[in-house]
Amino acid sequence: MLVSEFDYELPKELIAQHPAAERDKSRLLVLERKTGKLHDRLFPDIRHWLKPDDLLVVNNTRVIPARVYGRLPTGGKLEFLLLRCIGTGVWEALSRPARKAKPGVVVDFGHYKARVLERKPDGMRKVEFEPPDIEGLLCEQGELALPPYIREKCEEPERYQTVFAEIDGAVAAPTAGLHFTPELLESLKAEGTEIECVTLHAGLGTFRPVKVETVEEHTMYPEEFELTPEVAGRISNALAQGKRLVCVGTTTVRLLETRAVQSVNGWQVNPGKGETDLYIYPGYEWRVTGGLLTNFHLPKSTLLMLVSAFAGRECIMAAYHHAIEKQYRFYSFGDAMLIV
Repeated sequence: MLVSEFDYELPKELIAQHPAAERDKSRLLVLERKTGKLHDRLFPDIRHWLKPDDLLVVNNTRVIPARVYGRLPTGGKLEFLLLRCIGTGVWEALSRPARKAKPGVVVDFGHYKARVLERKPDGMRKVEFEPPDIEGLLCEQGELALPPYIREKCEEPERYQTVFAEIDGAVAAPTAGLHFTPELLESLKAEGTEIECVTLHAGLGTFRPVKVETVEEHTMYPEEFELTPEVAGRISNALAQGKRLVCVGTTTVRLLETRAVQSVNGWQVNPGKGETDLYIYPGYEWRVTGGLLTNFHLPKSTLLMLVSAFAGRECIMAAYHHAIEKQYRFYSFGDAMLIV
């Protein structure tokens, strides 16, 4: 399968540069998978598409200020985008300019220093900080790593966090969740929709570009997750009762599909804490996902492949062309799409 099959042309003016004035005032494109029928709505209308016994699953990861800037021994500037902690004080990171982040180089961050230990594939570096606890560095100097297509500064950093963000660790926001307000969540609960929180820290696996020609050649960078026994039990009970799982975001999908197992009572999800490199593209055999709320994704991205696996490539591409014609706002700060 060619990656080029997941390409489309997007006018630059449709790339959202800032959040909607209010979280739940974005637009919502509803796609019915079986018929391909499309509905143009506003986000609060999601209540009309959720059934009273649906289980809405959200990702409660919180984005950390993972972009830091230090000084090289030569006096030059070096940027690290910290991806994940892999040991005491040891991180995997992207660096810019990469050519200056050679093994052995020590980068000065004032009260902190970082030594480049190793070059890794895809431009990554393994770096070790001293002192090892860098919470102070991130709080004092760290910046949120907004995607490169957002050229305007985010004046309200909390708008790049969901209202249910709780567990620090993500580099990128689970953007489908950005549309919810506490009031809307309470309204959905009052109407019978159950809501559960899981954790997957979105990182390079979510936003890494696909640089190969065929879909199958790409590999996913692992991302950390946690599914507690209590939440796993409630989700499994919901599945046993025939309830529909509606996942908020592709990160939630990948976590639940990773932990799904078939038992004598049907599908359930096992608790656990670890990493997933699950790669979903057309041909994938779905396990527990019954509905998906997501944003509009970049051309030729793994996220576009995932939603195409869920609804069919032709159906998704037709929906995207419709969204462009109707001038929906695209990408992280853009409008939402509900696939049912």
